[in-house]
Amino acid sequence: MSLRMFRASRTRLSLITAGTASLALLATACGGSGDGGTSTAPKEFSYLSVTENTTVKTALTTMSKGVCKAANQALPLKVETVPQSSLDQKLQLLAGQNALPVQFAAGNAPALTQKLAKSGKVADLEKELDKLGVLDQLEPAAVSTIRALYGGKLEVLPYEYNIEGIFYNKKLFQENGLKVPGTWEELVSAAAKLKAAGVQPFSASGQQGWPLTRLISGYLYRSLGPDALQEVADGNAKLTDPEYVKAAQEVAALGKKGYFGKGVGSIDYDTAMNEFLSGKAGMFYMGSWALANIADAKQNKVGADNVGFMPFPAVSGGKGSVDQYPSNVGLGITLGARTFDKKTGAWVSCIAENYGSTALKDHGTISGFKVNTPVEDATEVTSQVRETISESKQNVLWFEALFGTKATTASQTNAAGLVGGSVSPQKFMQTVQDALTAP
Repeated sequence: MSLRMFRASRTRLSLITAGTASLALLATACGGSGDGGTSTAPKEFSYLSVTENTTVKTALTTMSKGVCKAANQALPLKVETVPQSSLDQKLQLLAGQNALPVQFAAGNAPALTQKLAKSGKVADLEKELDKLGVLDQLEPAAVSTIRALYGGKLEVLPYEYNIEGIFYNKKLFQENGLKVPGTWEELVSAAAKLKAAGVQPFSASGQQGWPLTRLISGYLYRSLGPDALQEVADGNAKLTDPEYVKAAQEVAALGKKGYFGKGVGSIDYDTAMNEFLSGKAGMFYMGSWALANIADAKQNKVGADNVGFMPFPAVSGGKGSVDQYPSNVGLGITLGARTFDKKTGAWVSCIAENYGSTALKDHGTISGFKVNTPVEDATEVTSQVRETISESKQNVLWFEALFGTKATTASQTNAAGLVGGSVSPQKFMQTVQDALTAP
């Protein structure tokens, strides 16, 4: 798959929400002298994180007292947090003062990090990791996703790595004589059988919108191939073309048949998650970040052993492949160029070799780092997703990934209407297309 496919960020909950950076501040912060390359020996392993993300800072704190104790004694960990909505402004301010911390959460969209890198303020991570001998500690699929998002370069570390697919209730499938659907037709047939048995086939948040539009992009990638939405971004195709409208029609048909239940437009993310984990719905399209919820016995009333994971199914005669998974690295984390010295390298080496195991063991989360220490208490579905990630060589995007703010808003706010019947497939695609071309 071409690297050009991954030019934009995604909107996924609070931790992957794309921000709008001030162009003036961006130019001021990233322009100029190249002073970002001047080495400055740090006194602390300073880490700027976002308030909403507690996993990384908690895991690093744990590691600082354990496997990374030696690195921490030489360069003590110090964590500072800011609300994610303030992150871009904070980074721009610090960059303008040549005061970026040793490690920091990258900007809400790749553009800011790329600007910082071009001005010499971000470390050349591929070169540094290679020198340290730990470049191979990153999962190839995660590296591919980062390169694609960041103009072909490894500019952030994958503290989080997610793929998307359909989680399903094994018990409900077994009780209704269902096999894992391999094609779209089989998926629709499975949904019909569940509905006939009094089970809601799909759980989804119409309030957020994106869990529904993911189904559209999934169909497009399977039917038209991995470049489907890049063709739209490049102006070689339009969402209003018949083969694109077809995807919206298929998803709208699911809603018309009642497969999302009643009032999907008022269902928020947490409610949709609860519907699935309480056994009220048979299937749930979601990213692998949901594994933490699945592993939580207090949330998961059906039991982690009863949850399976499948790729978005194939479309008969389509150009896509079921092993092409939508993926992201969450809110990436990078390191400053000025402060990347031997002590920083010791921390980075320890992180590369141990973070994957720590995050999985303590938090049930999957990162883009390899898991070098066996984690015996991982759920079966977590192991399945980890294996899928390890074997994945090609990744695709989500529906709004290449869209601007207007088109993203138009897509997500109209998604519930699409499956609810108040917005026709043609109208939905026309509305998003108009937003894409709007000045």
